[in-house]
Amino acid sequence: MLGDNPRYRVVVPAVVPLPGGTRQDIGMSSENPAPPSEPPASAADPGNSPAPAGSQAADVQFTRAAALWSSLIVGFLVLIVLLIFIAQNTAATSFAFLSWRWDLPLGVAILLAAVCGGLITAGVSAARMFQLRRAAKKNLQAALKR
Repeated sequence: MLGDNPRYRVVVPAVVPLPGGTRQDIGMSSENPAPPSEPPASAADPGNSPAPAGSQAADVQFTRAAALWSSLIVGFLVLIVLLIFIAQNTAATSFAFLSWRWDLPLGVAILLAAVCGGLITAGVSAARMFQLRRAAKKNLQAALKR
């Protein structure tokens, strides 16, 4: 976390009243700067203290946004692998289906087959979800009538 790393500590400038009615900004002081390897220890700055183990700040939860970003990263990695595969398999290959015949690069043909398989799977899944929703709606209406 950012609060645990001394490089990323947030130091809030504080104005301290001095005797005689003057004020000194201790957050912007240039006297005796601390070396970058060790941050200044300040008891007056509660933001620099590490969070207790049971606090909400220490607990990081997996969110939908994190799932979206993870999915996008995995998707882009798969896309890069597919593009490399297609670029390396550019030799034209003859294909025949029933009475149709055509020539395509091997990588493109395999990609088209994978896309068609995914579309068929999505279509069957959508039909099954529709069936389950319809059955759930009928069960809910039957339960409400009782």
